[in-house]
Amino acid sequence: MEFFRLDPNDFLSRLVTMNETWLYHYDPETKQRSMEWRHSGSPRHKKFRVQKSAGKILASIFWDQDGILLIDYLSKGQTVNTEYYSSLLVQLKDILREKCRGKATKGVLFLHDNAPAHRALETQKKLTYLGFHCPDHPPYSPDLAPSVYHLFPGLKRQLKGRHFLSDTEVIAAVGDLVGQTAF
Repeated sequence: MEFFRLDPNDFLSRLVTMNETWLYHYDPETKQRSMEWRHSGSPRHKKFRVQKSAGKILASIFWDQDGILLIDYLSKGQTVNTEYYSSLLVQLKDILREKCRGKATKGVLFLHDNAPAHRALETQKKLTYLGFHCPDHPPYSPDLAPSVYHLFPGLKRQLKGRHFLSDTEVIAAVGDLVGQTAF
């Protein structure tokens, strides 16, 4: 990666990444998380088999080394297509102009996965128009999604085991967590 070799600190300060994740209205605790210490003679605790709830919402999260820049929640019945994704990129550019002037003027190194809407020609044109540089990367590389390793596990750990009645409650809970930056 040429950008990194030239100046590693500049590389990290210019890097913005994004990924999508499903957030469930109810995601039960894992067996590992719900384990408890007990005496060998104590009765076994009954556990019921629980299924994930049918309610879920897709969150697209854009972030950099300083924190989360933008979270967008996909509306019911909508799909992630080039038009939707391009509108998110424009929102991101506006946020970068407002919050991170240095990053916007130096040029953003934008890392996202190889989803069809991300790789479409219209999206590539929009990225170029906005001045975002996308580092080349091989498809299916395990080290491409920092969100999967650094952001989502903490976020989902905070939400796991909690019951939400609607998408609005999930969004509010995520908003509270982002405000705390406690993942």
